[in-house]
Amino acid sequence: MRKRKSIKRILLDYLIITAASVVYGLGTSLFSDPNNLAPGGFTGIAIALNRLAPIGTGTWFMLMNIPVLLLGVWKFGIRFIISTLYATGIISLSTNMIAQYWNQYAIHDVFLAITIGSALCAWSMGVIFKSGATTGGSDIIIKLLRLKFPHIKTGMLFFITDIFVVIFAGFVFGNINDALYSLLAVLITSFVLDIVLYGRDEAKLLYIISDSSEAITGRLLEELDIGVTHIFGEGAYSHKQKKVIMCVVKKRVTPLAESIVREEDPDAFMIITSASEIFGEGYKSYFEEKI
Repeated sequence: MRKRKSIKRILLDYLIITAASVVYGLGTSLFSDPNNLAPGGFTGIAIALNRLAPIGTGTWFMLMNIPVLLLGVWKFGIRFIISTLYATGIISLSTNMIAQYWNQYAIHDVFLAITIGSALCAWSMGVIFKSGATTGGSDIIIKLLRLKFPHIKTGMLFFITDIFVVIFAGFVFGNINDALYSLLAVLITSFVLDIVLYGRDEAKLLYIISDSSEAITGRLLEELDIGVTHIFGEGAYSHKQKKVIMCVVKKRVTPLAESIVREEDPDAFMIITSASEIFGEGYKSYFEEKI
């Protein structure tokens, strides 16, 4: 029974990878490529190389992926690379076929290409990542970087590497406008990708040190209906024991929490920092898979 369920899960993953890969090819062929947009990654390089040598963008994409896929086999194992090789192959094939047979539907509007095209590609990438594969190329490089720098979001790592792709494409296209449009596409791709992977659960992490900790805690629990944790610390200079209030609140609730602290203790010491990933009750599951 367990084996059959595992096979069903694998088949579902590959079905999702197939659909997302075709959408990725659609975004590339009908939006990015016709408008001289290099939306970062190997896709952007492939579009630029297509202008230097008349080989299909999808073919360039596949050729560049071969050495990177071999690197991926060494680092992540054959199972991971099989799914990534499959996704890469579908993207390459669909990119070339859509460009050849659906060329009449290409969108020749740079702003639509920047927004809709970038969003389609970013959504596809996120879905493929969540299904246990990548779109190859720089995605594998990003996955390696995530092992080294797990505190940096995937979208930000893509943005950093994509800057170099945009500069290269700018030289190939010989047009500063195309390079700047490509940069906008990269920004939108990075933003949408982080939403797909991490959701919209950005919140604020509050640390509050106050002599009125009990009153503040009571109001936070009652008025905001949030979880509160007490951490016991000691002042390094005074050696006095202090109760530190720690809580995570949604961004929209943060001003209310600040107001409660100010009303109860204007002299309270409060640290507010961003908490972009929260796992647990009311937020995301610990077992949610992402790159």
